[in-house]
Amino acid sequence: MVPLKPYHHFSSLSISIAPTFCLQPHFSSPPFSFNYRFHAPKSHFKLKNSFSFPTSNFLKVSRIGVSVCTSEYEEEEEEEKKLSTELMDLSPNGPVYQKTLQLVECSMFAALTGLVYFLSNSLAIENYFSCFFSLPIVISSMRWGVDAGRKTLVATTVLLFVLSGPVKALTYLLKHGIVGYTMGILWRSGASWNLSIFLCTIVRSLGAVGFVLISSFLIRENILALITINIHASLTFLLTASGVNSIPSLNMIYTLFGILVLINSGCFMFLLHLLYSVFLARMGMKSQLRLPRWLERNL
Repeated sequence: MVPLKPYHHFSSLSISIAPTFCLQPHFSSPPFSFNYRFHAPKSHFKLKNSFSFPTSNFLKVSRIGVSVCTSEYEEEEEEEKKLSTELMDLSPNGPVYQKTLQLVECSMFAALTGLVYFLSNSLAIENYFSCFFSLPIVISSMRWGVDAGRKTLVATTVLLFVLSGPVKALTYLLKHGIVGYTMGILWRSGASWNLSIFLCTIVRSLGAVGFVLISSFLIRENILALITINIHASLTFLLTASGVNSIPSLNMIYTLFGILVLINSGCFMFLLHLLYSVFLARMGMKSQLRLPRWLERNL
């Protein structure tokens, strides 16, 4: 029996590697590539694979330099823009300068109004200067807006609260502060004189009644009752002197009291509108006012 010998068939395998190197500036082409070829005696086949590495920006020295320079240039431009914005803010037409000027004017108006009101109360000459206590609030509202008028009102009230106490501060707020603020809002919005005088008269009347009530609470005396009693006595005397034997009722007394307060406030507000219009026209703000024709012709 003949023993069997295993026979191994070895195929000839040839591998050819052809490296190609191509150096160009900035590595614009693939640095190298491989071509593989396998040869067999029975089954011939070819396998070709080409490997290429993509180019990237960080391998290019020239582009890196350009990016660094551009970043430094952008930083310098940002710094110059910041400096230019700061200079623009500090210019007379800049927002920072305008806000600072507004704040300074409001504080100066508040200080002047508080000082004049304090001295007029101390010297008992409040009735002679009462028509000017609302003027700074109106000027601030016309020049800088309603917010500036509110700032002037609050600053003046706080200053009087510190200098003269809460009573004088509330008196100024009810009789002059709210009236000036209402007038400034109406004039700033371009309201007519009829509407402005009507609304300011109501505000002034409510402030006067509020002042009477606060004074009654502070002195522990009903001043409103005393006013109605005096009006009732005066009406009874006039009716008796004219030959009418009738006694007015309390409702009639209260109605007459309200009418008198409204007439007083209306006359006062008409004079204030006339005086403030002349002041603002002399200050160069005539174009912002909505004046009646007869007053505009005379101004």
